Amino acid sequence: MAPSRRHAERHRTDRIGWLRAAVLGANDGIVSTASLVVGVAAASASSGNVLLTGIAGLVAGAMSMAAGEYVSVHSQSDTERADLARERAELDADPAAEQRELVAIYVARGLEPDLATQVAAQLMRHDALGAHARDELGISEAFSARPLQAALASAGSFAVGAALPLAVTAAAPAASVIPWVSGTSIVFLAVLGAVAARAGGAGVLAGAWRVTFWGALAMAITAGVGALFGAVV
Repeated sequence: MAPSRRHAERHRTDRIGWLRAAVLGANDGIVSTASLVVGVAAASASSGNVLLTGIAGLVAGAMSMAAGEYVSVHSQSDTERADLARERAELDADPAAEQRELVAIYVARGLEPDLATQVAAQLMRHDALGAHARDELGISEAFSARPLQAALASAGSFAVGAALPLAVTAAAPAASVIPWVSGTSIVFLAVLGAVAARAGGAGVLAGAWRVTFWGALAMAITAGVGALFGAVV
């Protein structure tokens, strides 16, 4: 009798942490830098000042993304550690009550009480804290907070995203910077949305449209503000 093969499945939940940070960083890099360039150009600034503003926006934005992502994700990590410490103390103080808590969770999910009791008992013997972290607190390895990973992914992807409209700004004729940056940035956003949706297993067209629409709206509003201030000056 041939040995049974293990059924292999490909899931994408392990990508959630870095994918979210990378997509957010790249999207913000393209949108904020392109909007900044378009807004300053619409205010009739010189081509040198436009490019310098874009470079400053890249550096400041990348640092801001890294710091903000690290702080926010670290706060989540601190909360997870505090919850796990509290759960560990409760397991030491009253393991029977904690097992009944697991049983109630499994019954609520559809298991028969007897089966839920057996499952809870076996999981408690195997890894009591892991069972409660996963099934009571919703903390798992795939979704656990990784501050440094999120910070690096956000900063790096922001810099890459911001470099795209900056490269177009440097290469485009001074008289047509706005249409060149706006048009290419919309293309960049569409590609980013499609790639992110593909990596996450979502609809490619929907992902591309969502990212492109909001990016185009941000650039349009910024260009309008820049033109208004340019007219006032």
